[in-house]
Amino acid sequence: MPASEGARYAPSPMPRPVVDEGEFVFAAAHLDHGHIYGMSEGLLGAGATLKWVFDPDPTKVAAFRERFPQVQVARSEAEILDDDAVHLVAGAAVTSERAGLGLRTIAAGKDYFTDKAPLTTFEQLAAVRHATAQTGRKYAVYYSERIHVEAAVLAGQLVDQGAIGRVLQVIGLGPHRIGDPATRPAWFFEKEKYGGILCDIGSHNFEQILHYTGAKDAEILSSSIANYAHPEFPELDDYGDAHVVTDNGATGFVRVDWFTPDGLGTWGDGRTILLGTDGYIELRKYTNIATNDGPGQLFLVDGEGEHRINATGTVGYPFFGELILDCLQRTETAMTQEHALKAAELSLRAQAGARVLDRSAVDRAARPS
Repeated sequence: MPASEGARYAPSPMPRPVVDEGEFVFAAAHLDHGHIYGMSEGLLGAGATLKWVFDPDPTKVAAFRERFPQVQVARSEAEILDDDAVHLVAGAAVTSERAGLGLRTIAAGKDYFTDKAPLTTFEQLAAVRHATAQTGRKYAVYYSERIHVEAAVLAGQLVDQGAIGRVLQVIGLGPHRIGDPATRPAWFFEKEKYGGILCDIGSHNFEQILHYTGAKDAEILSSSIANYAHPEFPELDDYGDAHVVTDNGATGFVRVDWFTPDGLGTWGDGRTILLGTDGYIELRKYTNIATNDGPGQLFLVDGEGEHRINATGTVGYPFFGELILDCLQRTETAMTQEHALKAAELSLRAQAGARVLDRSAVDRAARPS
């Protein structure tokens, strides 16, 4: 049967700004990862007001101001934290430093929105859980591969509408392009700072497993990491995988890597596959290779047929408006604190328990006999 354009399931309306200018003020601090731009754009699109930026590196600040010329430059982190007008601090610090920034932000009486991975150690996780429980402040996480991808948002709406029945398995594939290593900061190759591949980019996939299955927890059945092709960077994991089973009986598989070839027209062919009792969904988030379809492609197979939906421009990114209202109203609509930190916990557990695959076995297999 040929694939049809669309399906009978209706997407939710495109989100609109939820506040007026000045009603919700945020600051951007520590700009070590480019995700700070997406985080800021998402909040601005939902009506937030960007007041401050701070980073010790003036070059990063200058680049940020080119994108957001309305922002004021803070002289220090303390100037942001001491400003009573600021509701939330968005940060994309070095991964191992994100928890420290979040704890300082919470201690200052503000909510925190961090890039993923939100932390790198179990000690940090315990401290964050304690701080959020004691204060009620938010430690929100930018799991961008779900919350800032329309196909992924639409998939969640379809699951909620019963399009594929009960979700039995989630497969998350997260290939990335490493590019020229010289363009990467030194901390990118230091495991203590980036946390390992399953902690870092794998966190996206663990979050999606929990979200799409509706699970509260999961067990890591197995996990693996390797440095297959970058011996010059011995602390880099260039490959990782994990197999999990959730507390509601679903399973998940994660594969992340740094092996996107130069011939691909984008940084990675990220895909998610949801198997349900009544159908399945495949997301081709960033490209549908060898076609002109563009990103944001959702494929749905159900009892009525095969459907391809271009999600671009259909649902927007409701997370950001929901987060703003959660901060103002002290609710948990965008993402519960338990969920955000459980995804981080699974990432830590998978990384800590990972089998280190033997690169020499690959080398031997590649040699002619």
